[in-house]
Amino acid sequence: MKLKKFRVTGFRSVTDSGWIDASDVTALIGENEAGKTNLLLPLWKLNPSGDGEINLLDDMPRSRYAEMREEPEKHDFIRCIFELTDAERDKAEKFGADRSKTETIEICRDFKGRYGIWFCDDSDFKVGEAYEIKEVSAIEEGEEAVEPDKGPSLFTYIKSWLPKFVYYSNYGNLDAQIYLPHVVENLSRDDLGGKEAAKARTLRVLFKLVNLSPEEVLELARATGVTERINQHGQRVSVEEKTEEQMQADDEQLRTRAALLQSASTKLTKAFKDWWKQGDYRFRLHADGNYFRIWVADDRRPEEIELEGRSTGLQWFLSFFLVFTYESEDTHDNAIVLLDEPGHSLHPLAQRDLSTFFDSLSKTHQIVFTTHSPFMIDADRLDRVRKVFVDGDGGTVASSNLAVSRGKNAEKGAGATYAVHSALNLSVAESLLLGCTPVIVEGPSDQHYLSAIKNILISKGRINPVAELVFPPSGGAKTAKIIAAILMGRDDALPFVLLDGDAAGKQAAKSLKDGLYQSSKDSVLTTDQFTGDMKASEIEDLLPIVLVIQVLDRLERRAGQDFEDFYETDKPIVPQIKAWAVDEGFELVSDWKIQLALGVKGKLLSNPDKHVDDTLLDRWVTLFERFSG
Repeated sequence: MKLKKFRVTGFRSVTDSGWIDASDVTALIGENEAGKTNLLLPLWKLNPSGDGEINLLDDMPRSRYAEMREEPEKHDFIRCIFELTDAERDKAEKFGADRSKTETIEICRDFKGRYGIWFCDDSDFKVGEAYEIKEVSAIEEGEEAVEPDKGPSLFTYIKSWLPKFVYYSNYGNLDAQIYLPHVVENLSRDDLGGKEAAKARTLRVLFKLVNLSPEEVLELARATGVTERINQHGQRVSVEEKTEEQMQADDEQLRTRAALLQSASTKLTKAFKDWWKQGDYRFRLHADGNYFRIWVADDRRPEEIELEGRSTGLQWFLSFFLVFTYESEDTHDNAIVLLDEPGHSLHPLAQRDLSTFFDSLSKTHQIVFTTHSPFMIDADRLDRVRKVFVDGDGGTVASSNLAVSRGKNAEKGAGATYAVHSALNLSVAESLLLGCTPVIVEGPSDQHYLSAIKNILISKGRINPVAELVFPPSGGAKTAKIIAAILMGRDDALPFVLLDGDAAGKQAAKSLKDGLYQSSKDSVLTTDQFTGDMKASEIEDLLPIVLVIQVLDRLERRAGQDFEDFYETDKPIVPQIKAWAVDEGFELVSDWKIQLALGVKGKLLSNPDKHVDDTLLDRWVTLFERFSG
């Protein structure tokens, strides 16, 4: 199962969030008190990995608590749409479901804890009353028919397929000095407070990573060759003089402990180095009596310093690293990970590393996280971002439209959108300061398409750009000149420009070549140069047309005739889409090109081999080779 979208209703500050699209990594951005956490918590409570109990007093909106608590079964608080795998669809077919209608399934949960399950394209099919169809053996003459054992219903199977939701808000930063007797005690308790429980969880993972147990370290630490020791109350007490044999046995224990800790230190250092890119850190684990310490050194500060003496960011990242690479991988297979404000104490560059790590983690886990930091937003993947804000009625809502206002009179650039604008500004700044190669495009949909194409070509080894390619949108062909002048590099080199081949694009290209780009005409490109015989093309004509048509027909259900039956090959697709809408009597929404781009981009990146052939790859390579000069 893969989460495709979710909707929160009647939960704390959320009256109706609206449907929120989910991708491999989904970022919920919003101001403080916008209600971001109140979108994660109901997701968690759909199928929590631990804790996550429904609490009517805490979870119901206070304004409706008296009304809703009387009949909690009448109030769903979370609805999710999942995409089923082929194996799951095969199984559902054995229960009598029409396989052509089992692509997606909707699951909800109410405040009484009950679940509702139905297929999105076949709501009349009773999932709870469907049992596996079994062949009945032939009945001999004189025998009575025996009702076969029905076994579990399809409802039971689907609920077992539902991914666990893992929620993290406290990451349990490790202390420099750890008192082992307390560790042993806390790891066996289930009544710890939130902060202590999080720290105990991190310690459990740490000891698991380095193949040690706190009990073993504590036992080995009890051996000593001196006549005094420190008891658990910090007092010095005398011990009897030891024999030579006892001292040799103690020495063996101490050497064993030292070897184990050295091995553990090496393993932790290597594992962390493969993940953390902000420095070459070396860890040394040390045990002294009842105390366990973590020492840290790096190339810039070669002297060892206790972990607690290093930055809060390093402490957080080490704890986060331990929990996510070991605990979630081992105990929450195929879970959906919910992160509340991850990395808020990290340096901006470290936040970028964390954002990059999410890409790696998303290969095994879908991730939904909240943030208000522009450094946690990938300007190349704005399709992952959902804006969270308070609507005019005071409820929490979310939208994929990053320009949506908070109310009828609100400014569109206010609030959470500022983080997105900042992320885009950072992308522009990097193109100037960090040696990136900017390619100006007309709009955000072009940016989405080209970012996807770039990622696919790099992953297949078809291109290897010497500098990061970024695609700042100009807002239209007419303003490309202004953006080009702003983005002119420090060496006065003009950035590349890619325009549509339609009338507006051709006029803008001519204006640029006659003016600002008079001595750099080869840096102004149009899509017509890469679409063969097709003229007046747009960026959409460089994409797999079959995929574009499929996504469009799924997005736009108002038409009586599918666009697939309207489309004429070898002609630009965008004018045909506009003509189709007119013929069918409906008006395309203002951001239809962006919605289409997001849908196509998501499908492309999830399974490029399914949609892209060698001919199209070669065409893309030809385009991107022009960007390298």
